[in-house]
Amino acid sequence: MLNWNSNQLTHGWQKGITAFYYALGMTAEDFQKPQIGIGVPLLDGNTCNIHAYQLAQEIAAGCREAGLLGFPFGTPGVSDNISQGHEGGNASLPSRNLIANSAECVVTAHCYDGLIGLHNCDKNGPGFAMALARTNFPGLIVSGGSILPGCHNGKDITILDVYDSQAKAAVGAMTHAESEEIIRKACPGPGGCGIAASFNTWGLAMEAIGLMLPASSSIPAVDPEKKAECRRVGTAMVNLLQKNIRPRDILTPAAFRNAAVTIAAAGGSTNGVLHILALAREAGVDFTLRDLQEIFRNTPVLASFAPRGPRTMVDLHHIGGTPVLLKHFLDNGLLDGSCLTVTGQTLAENLRDVPPPPAGQDLLVSRDNCYKPFADMQVCFGNLAPEGIVFKVSSMKDPRFTGKAVCFDDPRDIVRAVEQRRITPGSVIILRYLGPVASGMPEVLIATAALAVPELDGRIAFLSDARVSGVSHGAIGVHCAPEAAVGGPIACVEDGDEISFDLLQGVIHVNVNDETLAARKSKLPAWSGLRTVRGYLADWSATVAQASHGCVSLALHRSIAQQKST
Repeated sequence: MLNWNSNQLTHGWQKGITAFYYALGMTAEDFQKPQIGIGVPLLDGNTCNIHAYQLAQEIAAGCREAGLLGFPFGTPGVSDNISQGHEGGNASLPSRNLIANSAECVVTAHCYDGLIGLHNCDKNGPGFAMALARTNFPGLIVSGGSILPGCHNGKDITILDVYDSQAKAAVGAMTHAESEEIIRKACPGPGGCGIAASFNTWGLAMEAIGLMLPASSSIPAVDPEKKAECRRVGTAMVNLLQKNIRPRDILTPAAFRNAAVTIAAAGGSTNGVLHILALAREAGVDFTLRDLQEIFRNTPVLASFAPRGPRTMVDLHHIGGTPVLLKHFLDNGLLDGSCLTVTGQTLAENLRDVPPPPAGQDLLVSRDNCYKPFADMQVCFGNLAPEGIVFKVSSMKDPRFTGKAVCFDDPRDIVRAVEQRRITPGSVIILRYLGPVASGMPEVLIATAALAVPELDGRIAFLSDARVSGVSHGAIGVHCAPEAAVGGPIACVEDGDEISFDLLQGVIHVNVNDETLAARKSKLPAWSGLRTVRGYLADWSATVAQASHGCVSLALHRSIAQQKST
């Protein structure tokens, strides 16, 4: 029966609880209908999320039309943009796990028969996907859609132009008046950041992995088709229930490979790496940084989304949407078309009738004419990062780099150093004590944006145990594991140390001998705890695994490790 779970409440031994259902306006006939939880990241103070509840109401209406009962429920929402550069940045990644926990809590406590999660800002979709994998309840993710680009001097502009203009204004390369004008015009309405940053990286990944309906990630937030799509979700949910298709039927190793290849070929965000690792662990799939390293080395870049190029998701929508992109990747031999998706069909079946990219477009290119033969993201291991470090290097021409370390513990100090011209080409900027245990692993866009000035862009490297936004560009290595706060080697680096990495060889080293590193580690002060003491952050810090394991619950990570050992 389709109400496989809610039936225990509507027809269970506690007959009296149906009084609460009657109070909702339900009838005895409704007790036969499946109940679906609709996860809504509520945050009216964020343009990405401001239309989330409206879309949830459309989904609920579509559920009713399909013979289901859809119940929206709220989860935490944290803006990854507004929280940048201050204490609020510590909340961004923990909010992903809070969303997963909230969704799991509600749908299991209320015995819902399925879960639909809205992806409106960076951590929403990953959180709901983790909950789907964890509960294995039938369900899917729906994208809230991208924001439209703004316009300045007759050209499209995005949030990337905002951050770049601020960096230029800070060093006199642009007037402050023009920078302010770009800030006012860049975000004209609702929707997630329109470039291949964290929000859209995850949307592409979800369509590629099979947890999102075709074209959901590319339909703009304000396009009438977005509401129409939401009304159709109820029918898709009925199909999942009738066929008893569960998330773990979809989340196979091949599907994870499809997701990783897609974000690599599209030039996506490093945050996608963190979320893919987390989702794999929640789904019980053995998919690691080593797997990602192999994929990234061998996946060419076939798309010109910003920040590597000029295009946005709205441009993709205009040439046919995400199905055109995925069909293009499939036709170029990058994807496994046999993987099951939430439509009940395989990826190849979903894409069978999708036309090729139209003539004259400049967003997608062929494998033979790729922008780069290997991905903008790469993974390295070595004595600086024994458990791995993830690089994003869209503007770096040579896969090798050697430079002298300049160490910081606060991103604002990097901004001041750039403004004072104290950072020179050839430097390797080290920013540490900002990992998951130390402070929630915030994004440090304030630092990477400052380094995007013309005299430094592409001529220095940046290494950190923190995260970066998908709008960042340059030679950037993040998610360094183990982090400094737990004694990772990044804590032992000193100013002037020579650091070298080779992206295609997958190696990174601080050129200091083991004895010296060990001596430095023995002198490190004991970690004194969180920079900012908050209850939610203390809970996170005490229970989080390292970035190389997706920053999932440490208990989950240990459970998986024990299963592997046995």
